[in-house]
Amino acid sequence: MKKLLFLSCVLFAFACSPQNKSEEKTAEIVGKYGAEITEDGMISVDDMVAKLSKSDSIMVKVKGEITATCAMKGCWMNLVMPNGEEMRVTFKDYAFFVPKEGMEGNEALIEGVVTRTVTDVETLKHYAEDAGKPQSIIDAITEAKEELAFEASGVIIYKTQVAEEVTTGE
Repeated sequence: MKKLLFLSCVLFAFACSPQNKSEEKTAEIVGKYGAEITEDGMISVDDMVAKLSKSDSIMVKVKGEITATCAMKGCWMNLVMPNGEEMRVTFKDYAFFVPKEGMEGNEALIEGVVTRTVTDVETLKHYAEDAGKPQSIIDAITEAKEELAFEASGVIIYKTQVAEEVTTGE
């Protein structure tokens, strides 16, 4: 009887203990485009920027959040950088495209060559038109912009979903 009472108390204590909820991201592949790639050898965007400071261009594999895609053909996309700026991603030899809409907020694994470049006003306006920006935004583009340009040979797009994981307290 004492054992049963003790066991009941222990079970009650575990049931009443605080629970910690943590979120774990799970990813479902939306699509694969261009050359076949895997996550092997992937580096962080911060590491990519550090390596690029020592070279004009480098071959890398990184993952980032998609902020925009070309609404006309899907011939480019933007990924957000850790500093909040965007990196333009185009596709090698214009050989493949990504979906034109609905990709914002998803993650993309990209492999290819990244280069520090200066994009002229005409090209910046063209990109803004492709993205469906209002004419007032397009007209406000008056200066060239120094940025990172990524030419991807392969892309995997992941639809990111948040799964809740419940763990028992401390």
